[in-house]
Amino acid sequence: MTDTGQGGYRNVERITELFPQLGEFHSRLAGNLSGGQQQMLSIARSLPTNPEFLLLDEPHEGLAPVVARDVIKAINTLKSLSVSMLISEQQLHLVHETADRIYIIDRGRMVFSGTMEEFESDPEIARRYLMVVQ
Repeated sequence: MTDTGQGGYRNVERITELFPQLGEFHSRLAGNLSGGQQQMLSIARSLPTNPEFLLLDEPHEGLAPVVARDVIKAINTLKSLSVSMLISEQQLHLVHETADRIYIIDRGRMVFSGTMEEFESDPEIARRYLMVVQ
């Protein structure tokens, strides 16, 4: 991860800048946090190692819209710090806000690989493989 000027996200204070809600609940056990707070904690737990790459599996699943916004903001902040991420996500509108590239896998085979612009320029791809209409 590129230097953020204060040693990356190696300490609790820096992590709570990224996820302010976690600072409010630092004394709670993870099992007592809401789903959104648990998702934030899951991402936050990886940050002290200054990762260059994160794998996120449906980071928005089951989150309230306001919490999903916080997760999107954190993902984009990490992206701006040159953290590469592979995000498995089914909610197309959320992918749109964070992705540089899209890969669509159908029945174990990659059927599309391209930029967000390339994906959006061919609505047939979304209709055929994602069963959505843009």
